[in-house]
Amino acid sequence: MTTNPQPRWRRWGKEALWLLLMALIISTLLDLWRSPTLPEGAMSAPVTLQDGSSTDLATLSQGKPLLVYYWASWCGVCRFTTPAAQQLWQEGENVLTVALRSGNAEQLAKGMSKKGLTFPTHNDESGALAAKWQVGVTPTFLVIKDGTLVSSTTGWSSKWGLQLRLWWASL
Repeated sequence: MTTNPQPRWRRWGKEALWLLLMALIISTLLDLWRSPTLPEGAMSAPVTLQDGSSTDLATLSQGKPLLVYYWASWCGVCRFTTPAAQQLWQEGENVLTVALRSGNAEQLAKGMSKKGLTFPTHNDESGALAAKWQVGVTPTFLVIKDGTLVSSTTGWSSKWGLQLRLWWASL
């Protein structure tokens, strides 16, 4: 008696699920490995924004999760992730960005204006803040809730992925 082999689509489906699971595990492990360790007092340290105002992460993240987005004008992947951060900001999400080594204040303002970027930005012209926070990859996304880092990821992320992280942090 012979047995019917599984249909081809079923085998491919199982293989695709295993590949997806492995990619998810590898991605999670990479995020844990690259996750920055914020120094003591980082949440209450003043951050000066491009418009001259000053704030801190603890205040911004009270009651509503804060997305801190590290990007750079020279970063290729950031060309795809920056519009998602801008769209989240326009839709009322809590967003603060850090422009890493993207020129002086005038150059950054000009570049942001040219691209239609209006989100609040701290210019980390020398990379000192990124070094202090151990952020070595752009783009990097940090989700902070009530002054505590709850999530971080590096590399490309979609608007929906970022919204999901913010929603998860708000639970």
